[in-house]
Amino acid sequence: MELIKIQPAHIDARGSITDLIADDDINAVTLITFAKGAVRANHYHERTVQWNYVIKGEILLATQLPGGDKVERVLTAGDFAVTREQERHALKGLTDAEVLILTKGPRAGSQYENDTFRLSEPLIAP
Repeated sequence: MELIKIQPAHIDARGSITDLIADDDINAVTLITFAKGAVRANHYHERTVQWNYVIKGEILLATQLPGGDKVERVLTAGDFAVTREQERHALKGLTDAEVLILTKGPRAGSQYENDTFRLSEPLIAP
């Protein structure tokens, strides 16, 4: 997991403009909601990069690279993290939450299952 510190590209009296991703292709933009305690994912994608932007609430993001240790981070509104190809990941709503998921690769729409591989041992127990 890579945590990304995002900075506004422009700020004035009206507010700010912040580019979450620039100079890259995106295949899907997905809004995921979490009820407190809900666990999602517990899978990985072989050819898809996934950016996770927390809009509201608080989530736990657990990741694990092949052969590596599990890493857990609590993300709150405004936090932005990326999981790369083959990086196992799971998310848990610590509160009711909304997360914007931006993906590059074949994990999009009706193709979701083509690049989604479920974990036999979950990173976060349901």
